[in-house]
Amino acid sequence: MRSGNPALSESTFLDLSSGAVVARPGQAMTLNGTVNKTGILLLLTVLTAAFAWSQTVGIDGQINPAAKLYAIGGAVGGLILALVTVFKKEWSPVTAPAYALVEGFFLGAISAIFEMRFPGIVFQAVLLTFGTLFALLFAYRSGLIKATENFKLGVVAATGGIFLLYLASFVLGFFDINVPVIHEASWLGIAFSLFVVVVAALNLVLDFDFIESGVEAGAPKYMEWYGAFGLMVTLVWLYVEFLRLLSKIQQR
Repeated sequence: MRSGNPALSESTFLDLSSGAVVARPGQAMTLNGTVNKTGILLLLTVLTAAFAWSQTVGIDGQINPAAKLYAIGGAVGGLILALVTVFKKEWSPVTAPAYALVEGFFLGAISAIFEMRFPGIVFQAVLLTFGTLFALLFAYRSGLIKATENFKLGVVAATGGIFLLYLASFVLGFFDINVPVIHEASWLGIAFSLFVVVVAALNLVLDFDFIESGVEAGAPKYMEWYGAFGLMVTLVWLYVEFLRLLSKIQQR
């Protein structure tokens, strides 16, 4: 089992001591349980995102100084909780909801900022994100897309390359060096964002396959929260990339 999502690696469903999948009778991971918990995480994210949005936009219609605090705090807090969840997956019934709440602050703040600059962009990004989710879920369940080993390797390699490019851009930013292909609204920049959106979307296919494999293997019940968390990580990434792509297109 392989996934481009760092939260869902080959050893995710394995017991660390024995190296084997561990499940207790009546306490195994189920697909319906994972879907329900994904819905809970989405609801928690929307709640804090709505609050952050209301705090980001002032009465005068201008961006409040608190917007930066919500965006940076949410991003950093979400990263910390994500790392904790990855390394302590048995804590996921607690850390996954906490991740969703904290990530909501980040998404709410940046969404409000994008919306003020490009009216209507958030609604479009939300529709595209969930439209992509359901379209790929249908394609996966119907067999139109199969998570073959070569398919998985290609998506993992592309995801790793994007991560390294973003990391290099972040480091170069400290030296006031900008990577045009990532940030500028040129045709090359739009093509790059479109490529990233496609890769992020294909990670959903790997996540579906990985969760299904965990259910078939009879993974422990708490892995429902972990599977939902892994899917949320990809959805957050996909939504942010849709915002970036749409903003570049509107700038043209």
